[in-house]
Amino acid sequence: MTEAPTSPPATDLPTKTEPDEEGPIQEQASRVDEIETNPIVAYSDFKEWHGKDLIDPAGERIGRLEDVYFDVETDQPQFATVKQGLIGRHLTFVPLNEVTIGPDNLRVSASKAQVKHAPTIELTNDELSQADESTLYHYYQLNYVPSGTPSGRRLARR
Repeated sequence: MTEAPTSPPATDLPTKTEPDEEGPIQEQASRVDEIETNPIVAYSDFKEWHGKDLIDPAGERIGRLEDVYFDVETDQPQFATVKQGLIGRHLTFVPLNEVTIGPDNLRVSASKAQVKHAPTIELTNDELSQADESTLYHYYQLNYVPSGTPSGRRLARR
């Protein structure tokens, strides 16, 4: 009769604190995942967005990004502006919720047709009125709550 091999005592087993060949690679991969999924990191380079093309979910070009408007309370980008029209070009606002950042473009959740039919907003001193902000949020079916700032405005251009 042969004896069954005994398993090594628990003290002889490698512990998680001992380095192994896969450890640093796994740690790097998890840090990369954190960077790619953390919206604050993605938005930190918003100045690089200027001049990039905005494309819709189908890949159609909407226009070139002119400016970014941020929520004054959360400090997150909410809308981009693009120039529309051949004659009498005007700025059109495009929501930046669910934006995907690519090397040469930004993919937004709004369709090209939706942006084309968006309300025309006249800017005064690069600011939107509270009524214009409400119009934009409602057109794109986004929740709008006036800001607690004295002006009541949510959006500020940067």
